[in-house]
Amino acid sequence: METILSTHELTKEYSHTKVVDGVSLTVQKGDIYGFVGKNGAGKTTFIRMILGLARPDGGTFSMFGGEDKNTARRKTGSLIESPALYRNMNARENLNMYCTMLGLDKKQIDEILTTVGLENTGRKKAKDFSLGMKQRLGIGMALVGDPEFLMLDEPINGLDPKGIVEIRELLLKLREAGKTIFISSHYLGELEKIATRYGIISNGKLVEELTSKELVQRCGKRTAIKTEDPEKAAEILKKFLHTDHIAVGEGKMIYIQDEVEDIGAVTNQLFQAGIAVKGISDDENSAEDYFIRKMEEG
Repeated sequence: METILSTHELTKEYSHTKVVDGVSLTVQKGDIYGFVGKNGAGKTTFIRMILGLARPDGGTFSMFGGEDKNTARRKTGSLIESPALYRNMNARENLNMYCTMLGLDKKQIDEILTTVGLENTGRKKAKDFSLGMKQRLGIGMALVGDPEFLMLDEPINGLDPKGIVEIRELLLKLREAGKTIFISSHYLGELEKIATRYGIISNGKLVEELTSKELVQRCGKRTAIKTEDPEKAAEILKKFLHTDHIAVGEGKMIYIQDEVEDIGAVTNQLFQAGIAVKGISDDENSAEDYFIRKMEEG
């Protein structure tokens, strides 16, 4: 499978603080890659480095299998935070101006307007658009030049439910049309509906990278155990069950995310180690719970 973006130990510092701290990730052709993290986790700074808007202080990255970065960036469309629109121009005029600035063919404008669902906005000015319409126009501007790769920074931030659905449907349509999409967000429930792959970032560090299939496997039902020493219990059970899918939670809880065939053997293992088991239950582990827990690890 073709690699669109690959980073190795990518790092950026501001005022002696590592805002992006040794991030290594891979985006494959056809992915909708969900870059998940809290506000301030380093998502925007990472995107800015890839787009050439900030210089890395360490690490390396390559695009499209090692193409010259300037050539690769011409095949990349982007939307960082709020789109820069001409408020007194309509959607068509904004796209026309953007094509003029980039020296690109304006024949694509009608197709872009249809793709982002703004073909019938007529003379309505951007200043009178809803936030969702502005975001769709911003994505339309990112589509100028027919890029293969899109990097979208928080495109659903602040949208109402209708606007979120519109952006979700647009992103799925773009993937079907052959685009590879990198989308940063802290809207976990929405990413779960569209992403094929995830990178979870916390305090500048990538704490995990996983596919949507792996996320499903790690969520759903899990076994919850309450003990007086959850950290020690977790280490013992990781070795006993040969898995790293055991997490320590609040209230002296540990969670086994793999299926447990013999719970008696588990409790006996803890008993032999001198760890008292206070309670055992089945628990439902949602994707949102999983993301939140991982984002606390950085």
